Amino acid sequence: MSETHAHSWFWRYWAGSTVSRVGTAVTTVALPLAALGLAHASSFEVGAVTAAGFAAWALIGLPAGVLVGRLPLRGTQIAMDLIRAAALASVPVAWWVASVTVAQLVVVALVVGLASVVFDVGNATMLPFLVSREELTARNSLTSGTEAVTTLAGPSLGGALVQAVGAATSILVDVFSYLISAFLLRNVPRPPRTEPVNAAARTTVRASIREGWQYLMREPIQRANLWDATAVNFVCGALLALTPLFLVRTLHLAAASVGAVMATEGIGSLLGAALTPRLTRRIGTGRAMVWASIALPPSCALLPAAGHGWGVAVFILGNAAFAGAVVVTSIVARTYRQIATPTELLPRVAATVRFVSWGVIPVGALAAGTVASWDGPRTALWCTTVATLAVPAVILASPVRTRRDIAEPRP
Repeated sequence: MSETHAHSWFWRYWAGSTVSRVGTAVTTVALPLAALGLAHASSFEVGAVTAAGFAAWALIGLPAGVLVGRLPLRGTQIAMDLIRAAALASVPVAWWVASVTVAQLVVVALVVGLASVVFDVGNATMLPFLVSREELTARNSLTSGTEAVTTLAGPSLGGALVQAVGAATSILVDVFSYLISAFLLRNVPRPPRTEPVNAAARTTVRASIREGWQYLMREPIQRANLWDATAVNFVCGALLALTPLFLVRTLHLAAASVGAVMATEGIGSLLGAALTPRLTRRIGTGRAMVWASIALPPSCALLPAAGHGWGVAVFILGNAAFAGAVVVTSIVARTYRQIATPTELLPRVAATVRFVSWGVIPVGALAAGTVASWDGPRTALWCTTVATLAVPAVILASPVRTRRDIAEPRP
């Protein structure tokens, strides 16, 4: 492909993915608010709507990699956008025609979540077909920075839309975001199937999943990156549960201040994404991974060290630094995975990594909540800091420690 066309295709891919992520971020707020405002749901029912969306990774996280590998990639991405748009469009239609029920919202959240799982695996698989190997780190940094912005702004946008135009109409914004994404992706070139059709016909889904897992376990850098991501996400799950609890019950911050403090995570993520290409060029991907991993425990330790008044600044610094270091490790690991994984295995490997590493997020949240119920949020945050030591331990025990760049051949 020509360089001009490659750049054009990447920007279409990036724009489509960004619009789609905005829709997903808005949906995470709009659907629960629709449950409250349109279906008059109880607290338990609102929780069920929220949980339905997150249940998708547990249900199809592993098979999604096989599915993406066996179907036309561009067509699958467009189909997932259209499925999400149709599912969400049913909410305002039901509101206009009859009434919205909690059962409908649970089904909608589940369908949107399932389609989002397939879309995310497809996104991770498509990028290496659109840019050169040399551009992958920079492009992954851009997409990570974009994810940080949408994660930061999307829920706020969703809440503002619901307040301004109502839950049903705000969901229409989500519908249009997915339609725009599908429109932008339609002209991206068709990457080849990562699994040839004749090979797919001979291999069962279970065998395909097992092959992806065995590859991860055999390759030492990939294995280290998997356990590193799992340890990081366990801590992130704990922080999801503890951060609002600590800010409200220990530091006694008002709701608006809590939102502002938590938003510093997005700022740290943006800085980490912006600095990663320069950092990896200067010291190498292996050393960047090592130093970012080492930075995580002291960054996390700043959170429970925070106090009242100006002491909140300690929490802000730790929150931003922790998020920035996580993004550096994520970009380096994702880029290596896209470069080093055989093409036919990439969807399955990407899905397996997400299934394992994202699967511990609720475990971390439950563990942190249990400790906090025994001895308070500050103690639970100190325990979380101790758990963060597992991240550099994994990296320093792996071949990453000895390499300037993790893509270097073995000595």
